[in-house]
Amino acid sequence: GVPLLEIVSEPDMRTVEAALDYATKVRAILRYLGVNSGDMEKGVLRFEANISVRPVGSDELRTRTEIKNLNSFRALTRASQYEIERQIKIYEDGGSVLQETLGWDDVRGVTISQRGKEDAHDYRYFPEPDLPPLQLSDAWIDSIRNQLPELPEAKTARFISDFDLKRSEAQFLTSEKSLADYFESVLSKSKSPAKAVHSWIAGELMRYLNESNLSIDDLTLSPESFAKLIDMTTEKVISGNSAKVVFNEMVKSGSDPEQIVKEKNLAQVSDEGFILETVTKILNDNPKEVESYLAGKDTLLQWFMGQIARTTKGKADPNIAKELLLKGLEERKK
Repeated sequence: GVPLLEIVSEPDMRTVEAALDYATKVRAILRYLGVNSGDMEKGVLRFEANISVRPVGSDELRTRTEIKNLNSFRALTRASQYEIERQIKIYEDGGSVLQETLGWDDVRGVTISQRGKEDAHDYRYFPEPDLPPLQLSDAWIDSIRNQLPELPEAKTARFISDFDLKRSEAQFLTSEKSLADYFESVLSKSKSPAKAVHSWIAGELMRYLNESNLSIDDLTLSPESFAKLIDMTTEKVISGNSAKVVFNEMVKSGSDPEQIVKEKNLAQVSDEGFILETVTKILNDNPKEVESYLAGKDTLLQWFMGQIARTTKGKADPNIAKELLLKGLEERKK
C-alpha cells in the first residue's frame, strides 16, 4: 500500500497568515525532497486545522475544533478564518464551543459539524501484530540527513547573498525546485545580471505559463535560448518591445532568437543621426502637441515616445530617443 505520513505541529500559530505560511513551506519542502508532488487538487496533500480562540493576554487553552481534509491553501485560509470568527461570536454571546470534528463547505463558506471529538481513550488504539515497531538508528538518520538536497530556506538565503536579489525575488524563484533550477541554469549561461534573469522569468515567462495553463516542468524553451534572448536585451541588440515579440515566437516555434531577430528585422537602432532625424520630423509634424507640452502638459512626453516607437517600429533605442526628444523640446522653448 501507500504509506500515510502525518506531520503534527505545535499549537503555536497565532494567525491564519502564519498557518498559511507554515503550510506553504511544508509543501515546498516535500516537493524539494521529492517525496510528494504537492498537487493538492489530486488529494496527495491535505491539511487539518485545529482552531481555538482566547482573550488577548490570556494563557488559557480553550476548547478546540478540528477542520478536516482541507485540499487547497484557499480552503485552509477561508475555513480557518471562518472558524475563528464563529468561535469568537459564540463566546461573545455567552455560549461554549463544543470539541468536535468539522468539515468545510467551500461553496457556502461555512464549517459543518461531522462528529463529536473523542478523547484519546475513545479511539481504542491497539498494537498491530503484523507491524512491529520501526527502530531508526542515529547512524541511519545521519546518513539520510547527509543526502538531503538544499532546501527552500537555504536556497533563498543563498540567492539573496550570491545574486543580490531581494527576499521577495528569491522566495519567488525558490517556491518551486524546478523553477529555482531553471533560473540557475539560465543564469549560468547568461552574461546578464541575476536581477535581469529574475525579471524575465517573473514577467514574460510566468505570463506565458499562466496564459497557456502550463507549469515550469512543461516548458520546452531551453535555458540556453532564453539566456541568449535576455543577453540580447541587456546588451541593447533589441528593444524591450522587440524582445517580447521574439520571446513569443520562441515559445511558439522553438526558433533561435538571433534567427528571429534577423528574419523579422528587429535589431535595435542606436544610430543617433537616424533617431535625431525621426525625432525632429515628429516634433515638426506635431506643433500643437509641442506647444501643449511646453505649456506644462508633461504627459505628452509619453505620447511623443509612442510616436517614435511607432515610426521606427519599436527599433529605436528608447534611452537615446528620450534624450534626443527632451533636447529637441528644450530647444523649442527658445
